Amino acid sequence: MRVLVDSCGWVAYLTDGPLAEKFAPLLKRIHDVVVPTVVQYEVYKWVCREREETLALRVVGHMEQGVVRPLDTRVALLAADISRERGLSMADAIVYAHARLEDVKLVTSDKHFEGLPGVILHGVR
Repeated sequence: MRVLVDSCGWVAYLTDGPLAEKFAPLLKRIHDVVVPTVVQYEVYKWVCREREETLALRVVGHMEQGVVRPLDTRVALLAADISRERGLSMADAIVYAHARLEDVKLVTSDKHFEGLPGVILHGVR
């Protein structure tokens, strides 16, 4: 089963945080994970800030083994509509738009996605 794990899921996994066990099984099957480039951006930025660039590049290398999806016009326009309708931030709307267009579950611990169709919410952040 393909899924999209958002940035907070990647961070939980990378830090072995309290929710790591929820995301680890998904991220270990990286070939089944849809990875929007905006998630690469967020995770790379976080790892550079909290750890170091070399590790951040290794993490992005791992992400590249997933189903990487760039931001294109179709995603951008759907994300804009979602943002207007649901009040999501730009990045969250882009992530959610990718999940809808790929017809996959969005797995997250970000409360901004609470109540949206197709979202699996683990805990709340």
